[in-house]
Amino acid sequence: MDSSLQSKAQPSIPDPPAKAGAEAAGPASGPLVLQVLPALEMGGVERGTIQTAAALTAAGWRAMVASSGGLMTHELTRIGAEHIALPLAAKRPFRMLRNGDALANLINRHGIDLIHARSRAPAWSALSAARRTSTPFVTTFHNAYGHNKLKHYYNAVMAKGDKVIAISDFVAQHAREVYGVPNHRLVTIHRGIDPDLFDPAKVSAERIIQAARPWRLDDDRPVIMLPGRLTRWKGQAVLIDALAILGRKDICCVLVGGDQGRTAYRTELEEQARRKGMDQVVRVVDHCSDMAAAYMLADVVVSASTHPEGFGRVAVEAQAMGRPVIATDHGGARETVWPNESGWLVPPNNAEALAVALERALSLSQIERETMAANGRDNVMANFTVSLMCDRIMAVYQSLLG
Repeated sequence: MDSSLQSKAQPSIPDPPAKAGAEAAGPASGPLVLQVLPALEMGGVERGTIQTAAALTAAGWRAMVASSGGLMTHELTRIGAEHIALPLAAKRPFRMLRNGDALANLINRHGIDLIHARSRAPAWSALSAARRTSTPFVTTFHNAYGHNKLKHYYNAVMAKGDKVIAISDFVAQHAREVYGVPNHRLVTIHRGIDPDLFDPAKVSAERIIQAARPWRLDDDRPVIMLPGRLTRWKGQAVLIDALAILGRKDICCVLVGGDQGRTAYRTELEEQARRKGMDQVVRVVDHCSDMAAAYMLADVVVSASTHPEGFGRVAVEAQAMGRPVIATDHGGARETVWPNESGWLVPPNNAEALAVALERALSLSQIERETMAANGRDNVMANFTVSLMCDRIMAVYQSLLG
């Protein structure tokens, strides 16, 4: 594997002196890092923010997060981090300027040592505050952003970090080629998952039964699973076409994901399944709160995104759970799936190729399935854990503070 994926050591650094004008707040226990993002609702960006804050506090640093709040705010209190409520989801220029003032005041008042922006609108405010206070500034590129002229200017703030983190080599290439980020400021840090949470050995039979009950699965039918919110680019329609080509009625396909109000698309998928004669095969179900248990129900997990994903968490979670994966051959999936070892990569928007891969996955022998499961788990443990992600993020912080 690429040596750049190996974990970096964390050299010890002394507590930095407080900034001029910082209020006395008791004895310092380590550098204070402020992460900024629009809100703390459910999502990969939000989860990564919480995980980083937890790693900071566990290492004796101090962690602060500024956002407009949300469902995950309480998790910061639980891990010993602080939340600052600011309307950072706002995209109006005047409000963004005001947010910049608020962040600058926050930096000086608390003696913040580094600010890390994880989304574009807050990044503009954070950049202004960082420059005014001479505070190191880190950004994270989460995807290959669209780049018409106006969007290019708006997105370019993510290229202005003293260090720019890309969540995959695919995103790093985009940041380099489209936004001109030089190599000395650019680093790839893949997202990570919790291997204790996504561990087949730790999922009880009761949890599996509870996950299966609302889906009414038959014990003797192989299960194909596509997790992901119901939006067209996630490729649910491509999978239904592939199932029709496969032509098997002795299987069950579960599309797991809430429609988030997109009832028209859900209806369209159900109508497509009926039209293709797959209505007894395909089931569209709501978001599952225990995906580790849900993966245990699957014989194969599919990620059929029609547009490149910056990372693609589903493929990694499924491999951690020992499930063979079929993903589209673009974006982050090229870095997270070992072709023919932990899964398969197929061309995007190609139902015929997807049908061939499904047939191969469903015909695996027990030995082949066990080998592929071990390969997938090894891949995740070597490259895509939360601890590795946080080690690498903290190494970036240390490179700017040391």
